[in-house]
Amino acid sequence: MKVMIGMGCDRNASLDTLRQALAQALWRCGLDVSTVAGLASIDKKNDEAALLQLAQLHRWPLFFYPAEVLAAIPVPNPSEVVMKYMGTPAVAEAAALRAANAELSDLLVEKHKYCGTDGKNATVSIARIK
Repeated sequence: MKVMIGMGCDRNASLDTLRQALAQALWRCGLDVSTVAGLASIDKKNDEAALLQLAQLHRWPLFFYPAEVLAAIPVPNPSEVVMKYMGTPAVAEAAALRAANAELSDLLVEKHKYCGTDGKNATVSIARIK
């Protein structure tokens, strides 16, 4: 099985925070990094250093979607805060589903939140690729 990772994070979150969030989310569904086919996020994060570093480190493709594309994808955990700042009710869940070309039933991890030692938050969602 291959999966796509949807990821959102606070601006300037560290690589360590993203790695920890991802490791925890993968552990929750009994997978490891070898199953990951790529990363996805919102286009507003296309200059987020840690996100770029994480993809480069694992040689994963990185997909970015505009808010209006992500907003059109039904998700189980929409957030008014994310809507206010990003223009879509979800980043991680919607990006994972879109990148995996998947449906809600393919969401293995809905919305795993992690706050790193840097005080920054990261959110990870994992979707099975169709």
